[in-house]
Amino acid sequence: MFHPGSRTTAGVLDAETATTTKPAEEGLRYQRCRWCGTAMFHRLLCPVCAGSDLRTERSAGLGVVRHATIVQRNTPGARNVSLVELAEGFTVRGRVQGPLIAIRVGDRVQLTTAADPVRREPVFKLCEEPYSGWF
Repeated sequence: MFHPGSRTTAGVLDAETATTTKPAEEGLRYQRCRWCGTAMFHRLLCPVCAGSDLRTERSAGLGVVRHATIVQRNTPGARNVSLVELAEGFTVRGRVQGPLIAIRVGDRVQLTTAADPVRREPVFKLCEEPYSGWF
């Protein structure tokens, strides 16, 4: 169980946003097949050629939202769940910070140094701020 202010293996828990702060140099790691060059996230085998010779690389963290939804199940409040396609060519499920109504398909996002401690998913932020006059 997580307690506000307690230390975890991933870093320090932030009670307000329910995320842990990791050192920025860790980033988001993914695999690339040495045989065919396909990029993937957390796989044992390449989904294209079924090769097992995978090397680990670090992502720059820039991506585009490909699917976004709002989930209200099993949480005290609504939360965002998005599929983000990163510039390196792989897709990852994560959370985008910001107003839930402002997150749209096609938005550019950047990986933050925060990580969801419960779901262990990456957390992204919008690269461009939404127009505040609409909210």
